[in-house]
Amino acid sequence: MTSIEALTLEVADTTAAHRFYTALGLDEHVNLRASDAPTTGFRGFSLSLTFSQPADVRGFVDAALAAGATALKPVSKSFWGYGSVFRAPDGTIWKIATSAKKDTAPATGRIDQMVLLLGTASVTASKRFYVEQGLTVAKSFGSKYVEFDTQGSPVKLALYGRRALAKDVGVPVDGTGSHRIALVGDSGAFTDPDGFGWEAASLTSAP
Repeated sequence: MTSIEALTLEVADTTAAHRFYTALGLDEHVNLRASDAPTTGFRGFSLSLTFSQPADVRGFVDAALAAGATALKPVSKSFWGYGSVFRAPDGTIWKIATSAKKDTAPATGRIDQMVLLLGTASVTASKRFYVEQGLTVAKSFGSKYVEFDTQGSPVKLALYGRRALAKDVGVPVDGTGSHRIALVGDSGAFTDPDGFGWEAASLTSAP
């Protein structure tokens, strides 16, 4: 396995979710399918979008809130840049950020990168598991954070401690039940140590 080919979000209302993601221009970035699998609290992952400058972050977050998202962290500056966190109506947590602190041009709305951050019980154990599946480590900060080289994949995969990830996105760490997400790769189906399921590309449903 060398890449994530697609992401499938499992939602209670596919029509409402499709409306939300289409409003944000994300309907080509995520697949949707219906699910009533029980889930409570933090689902153990977040999706991040990076942009080139603050104007793009502000515009995207404003559009998300107008479409029904709930702010978890308002747009603000920090030592690392500029960003915000919101929860989509289907429950998925999104972090929107840029490393730039000032605008240098009009907003374009262009997404520079999409990152899936999995909150793990053990970054070390999950790192070992994914290396055994064929992924190559691009960045590693001991037992704190790992980023994989997913080559031409539309989604970058990274690992973070579950508690640290929950703190980063501004939610309590507790959560039970389904993650409500499936990762689609270029190899067979499997489940990682934290219960995140991977599927073969042939099982992917269109948005």
